Amino acid sequence: MTIPARRFTPEQRVELLSIARRAIRERVCGRPGLLPTPADPTLRAPGAAFVTLTHGGALRGCIGYVHAIRPLAEAIAHCAASAATGDPRFSPVTAHELSDLQIEISVLSPLRPAADPSEIQVGVHGLHISKDDQHGLLLPQVASELGWDRETFLRQVCVKAGLPQDAWRRGANLQVFTVERIEDGLPVGTDDL
Repeated sequence: MTIPARRFTPEQRVELLSIARRAIRERVCGRPGLLPTPADPTLRAPGAAFVTLTHGGALRGCIGYVHAIRPLAEAIAHCAASAATGDPRFSPVTAHELSDLQIEISVLSPLRPAADPSEIQVGVHGLHISKDDQHGLLLPQVASELGWDRETFLRQVCVKAGLPQDAWRRGANLQVFTVERIEDGLPVGTDDL
């Protein structure tokens, strides 16, 4: 099961990271963020993405869009600002953290049904599961970074959704996707604008 991923040019990747950095700085410093207006039509096209923030190697926030409901550049700006100040698992990022805050953008392919879970490739596919009003998503890199096998990955996406660990076997809607990861290792405080 291969899902084609979008491929961004180096210039597009730099611009998306700049948009995310600017959105985070503006939100953390209490300034109204401006919607990005990239000249590149690829960045104005609808896109689904998650922005993950880490500080000292530890997760500091992660917010995203599962579906492409707004232009990609806008989605990334919104997710970046929200990951910094609106992830309910963490207190808001402070200005003194910006110099050590790292950004990773994951641009999602469209979700596709996972007809046969044995075709799920750990580290390649992300998982989205839903049943009734409960849903959960895990990015592909989560399974790789934690050393999970396919079964563990499937159980953990169920846990994330608040479902029984075997819900993927019992009628829950299981979908897969791929991501294009964009990161450069520079802290948010880097003045690249």
